[in-house]
Amino acid sequence: MPPGSLSVPARLFLLAYDTGKDRVSGAPDLPLAIRAAVLLDLAERDLVHDVDGIVTPVLGARTGDPVPDRLLELIEESRPRKWRGWITHRARSTYADVRQGLVADGQLRPGRRRVLGLLATTHYALERAGYVEILRAQVLGAVTGPAAPDQVPREDATLAVLAAAGHFRALLSSRDRRHHRARLTALTLHASPHAPLITQALEKAVKSAEAARSSGAAN
Repeated sequence: MPPGSLSVPARLFLLAYDTGKDRVSGAPDLPLAIRAAVLLDLAERDLVHDVDGIVTPVLGARTGDPVPDRLLELIEESRPRKWRGWITHRARSTYADVRQGLVADGQLRPGRRRVLGLLATTHYALERAGYVEILRAQVLGAVTGPAAPDQVPREDATLAVLAAAGHFRALLSSRDRRHHRARLTALTLHASPHAPLITQALEKAVKSAEAARSSGAAN
C-alpha cells in the first residue's frame, strides 16, 4: 500500500516513531491517541454519534476495514461510555490492530530483540523511514508553517491536533503546544466538526495517565 493511502490512525502511529532510534519515542500514551483517531474516523463516517455525551453506534453498521469495525463491535457489545471512556477502555487492542495493519502493509517489520540480553521481545522496525520524515515535516508545517489554518490539508491538521492532544513530546514539546495554542485551536476547528470534542477527551485521558505514572513513580 502506498504511504499516502494509509489511514489517519496508521499515519499517527508512524508519526510517533523516532527514525534515528527506529522505535516509538516520546509518546507513552500512543494507544490512547490511536483509539481517539479511530473514534474520530467513525464519527466522520456518521457511524457513531454523541447522544448526551455518550458514544452511540449505528447498530450493525460496518466500514469493511477491520480496525474501525472491531471497535464498532466492541462499542455495540459493551455498556455505554463517554468519549474519554472509549479512548481508554481496552485501547491497546486498537493499537495492536493498527500496528498489525502496518505490518501487513509493509510499513513495519517485526523482529525479535533481547532486553538486557535476557528477555526476548518483538521490535517493530520501520521499513520506510524516509516517508516518516516527510510525514513529520508535513505535520510540523501544519503547526508552524505560513499557511492559514483553513488552507492546511485536513488530514495534516487532524494529525497535528491528535499528536498535540496525545502529547507526542518528540514532535511538539509542552512549550511548543503552549506557544502554538491558538494555531492548534484553529487547526482543530478546521480538521473536523468532531475534532474539538474528541481531542479534548484525549487530552484529559493523557493527563490522567501522566498523573497516574507520576504518582506511581513517587510511591
